[in-house]
Amino acid sequence: MLSIWPFALLAGVLMGLFVLRPINDFVAFHEHEVQADSASHYVMSELAASLHGRKPAKSAFYAAAGAIIGLFSAIFYIGINDRNRRITRLTAELAKDVEALIAQGESHELEFKSSLRWDYKENRANKSLETPVLKTLAGFLNATGGTLLIGVDDNCAIVGLENDYQTLRKKNRDGFEQAIVAAVATKLGGDIVPFVQVVFHSVAARDICRIIVSPAPRPVYVDTDGSPKFFLRSGATTRDLNVREGIEWITTRWRK
Repeated sequence: MLSIWPFALLAGVLMGLFVLRPINDFVAFHEHEVQADSASHYVMSELAASLHGRKPAKSAFYAAAGAIIGLFSAIFYIGINDRNRRITRLTAELAKDVEALIAQGESHELEFKSSLRWDYKENRANKSLETPVLKTLAGFLNATGGTLLIGVDDNCAIVGLENDYQTLRKKNRDGFEQAIVAAVATKLGGDIVPFVQVVFHSVAARDICRIIVSPAPRPVYVDTDGSPKFFLRSGATTRDLNVREGIEWITTRWRK
């Protein structure tokens, strides 16, 4: 993807010199009654003058205008391409049967969490349980993406979301999705929300949440105890990288 920038710049400059400028010269011939045998003769003479270094200011203007158009085209292309990649990934993930995913067990691209806020050990609501969920999401975002299933415990047993629902103002799927999106936007960044897709399934008469995560366009940190930490999915676990490991991974993953 990096090679698109010089290509877009060069293509834009060429478009400015060989498309925009000739069009302008063609219009100028007809609007200003330029002394020339024909419009095509005038356009070609102006183009020849440009190629031989005459009228450099005019050539520089159209080269710069074309370069700007080329760069904006590259930005548009990258945005569309990234969007299409996310759609393709999401479509492929949704094609996977959720029960088959659970049967596979946790892996490099799959993790289970019993709940978002309900503490099964203490049998009460515990909002701090959001942090492990965010760590897992950050680990996937900083790696190659993955899937988090909430409502499934480490032994692949389906515990559902009903207890979690009771901790929310809106005690249903919509409220749960809003809580996930709000946590991601607040703790990981609003720009990261489009890379986290929330889907619900009913398995064994219980709701489970399936969060499909795409790779992030930038490093994602989680604020733990007032200190930002960098997490990365490695094998079937999410690791907290030290400073050196984090710098090395970031340099490789988001090399400019």
